[in-house]
Amino acid sequence: MQPMTELDADSLREYYRKFAQLEATGSSPIYAAWATGVAEDDEIIALLLDLPKPKRQANLLFAAARHLGAGEDDYPTLRTWLLQHWELTRDLMLARSTQTNEAGRCAVLLPALARIEGPISLIEVGASAGLCLYPDRYSYTYRTETEPVTLHPEDGPSTVELVCEMTNSRPPDRIPEVAWRAGIDLNPIDIADSDQQKWLRSLIWPEHKIRRARLSAASALVAADPPRLVPGDLLETVEDLLAEAPAGTQKVVFHSAVLAYVEPAERESFAALMQSRDDVVWISNEGDGVLPDIGAQADRETDGRFVLAVNGQAIALTGPHGQSFERLG
Repeated sequence: MQPMTELDADSLREYYRKFAQLEATGSSPIYAAWATGVAEDDEIIALLLDLPKPKRQANLLFAAARHLGAGEDDYPTLRTWLLQHWELTRDLMLARSTQTNEAGRCAVLLPALARIEGPISLIEVGASAGLCLYPDRYSYTYRTETEPVTLHPEDGPSTVELVCEMTNSRPPDRIPEVAWRAGIDLNPIDIADSDQQKWLRSLIWPEHKIRRARLSAASALVAADPPRLVPGDLLETVEDLLAEAPAGTQKVVFHSAVLAYVEPAERESFAALMQSRDDVVWISNEGDGVLPDIGAQADRETDGRFVLAVNGQAIALTGPHGQSFERLG
């Protein structure tokens, strides 16, 4: 039997290989090369193993390095920089988390939200700065097999336009009315704080210029009318917020790329809680292995995409940044 440290090292190497192959390839050549390099680098793997497990993520390592000035060159350059600046990088990784706040995900959430009648009370778990709490304030263009379909908020075109490739599905025909909104996060981000906004920019992958422009536009929109963000653990806080939702509204709890950072037992408890609430519509948008009962419903390879589900029933595969929606079935 191998020592636990070797097992951990093998597991971490495999994680970085999969990150390169499934997540970064085709989306970020820089991150694909960096992750491949880390996977084969015993010295960097050893440094990462000294961190708590949730802090070993590729997104966190690469964002911290870029945030501190590592640049966006090849892996040997990154490696040299990391070895020279490891203490600074380590401290930032311990202080921060991957609170990527991708407003683009609203484009893949909207088809589920548009099904809901009447005004809704929207609660986001893992809200970060709350940019995904404003699906009613953004404009959308869905590119279909026939022709593009565009939707605008009630008061006209938004300063934020979200574009999504849609397959095997008709685009939504309405934007729901959000009567009330609130978010939960262990460490909510104040989008008006320039330092915190800079960290969100660092979390966006190097080649993704459109996402950076979208972050700036969405940040300005949300900063003008900041959401209520409550610090707390999802299980301990969500029921308190549900109790505050106004009467006459449909309560909706949603999360996107969040539960992967929660221990499996806590995920199961949260899913059980959501499915026990007849008065709540639960929308999840997570990797296929995060909620196994939902991931198993996919009838095709996910290829690094998320599985969108409503009340535990998988309905679509979605691009991690909201760039695509493929209906299942």
